[in-house]
Amino acid sequence: LSQVDFTWADYLEKEYFMTLAKVAAQRSKDPNTQVGACIVNQEKKIVGIGYNSMPNGCDGQLTWTGSEDGFDWPDTKYPYVCHAELNAIMNKNSADVKGCTIYVTLLPCNECAKLTIQAGRCLSHTHTHTHAHTPSINSNINTDFGANCVPTCCKVVQDKECFFCSSFFISIFF
Repeated sequence: LSQVDFTWADYLEKEYFMTLAKVAAQRSKDPNTQVGACIVNQEKKIVGIGYNSMPNGCDGQLTWTGSEDGFDWPDTKYPYVCHAELNAIMNKNSADVKGCTIYVTLLPCNECAKLTIQAGRCLSHTHTHTHAHTPSINSNINTDFGANCVPTCCKVVQDKECFFCSSFFISIFF
């Protein structure tokens, strides 16, 4: 394959797995934020898929209200919701996810960044950078542990409109 063919194939691969993460996100019952995750091994086989949800068996007992609805934090969804990354790792069909790549539709939070590192230092592709303006411990984790956040596809599709141009690639180097 020529360099151009490889780059285009790499782009299509990222688009495919990110699309699967987006489809998984549609299963979320959260009325405001649907997040999906797709874990892929080095052989480009899917080993786990997840979306943000309440813990198993608790759907009807917990609320999906957020702090924007005027509730105090303990009375919102935030202390209870299981994030897409957690569910994808829990739903994995392999022994571990070491060396895998995780495609996520929203920048991982602090807890998910730690979980991803602990689960085997996955590489993460993130579709949106919605909370980039919000200072967080996640930024410190990414900086302190060598994560590098760069656009994933602008170098691949330079002259075409691309919904991935706002996406980010987080790679964790040790």
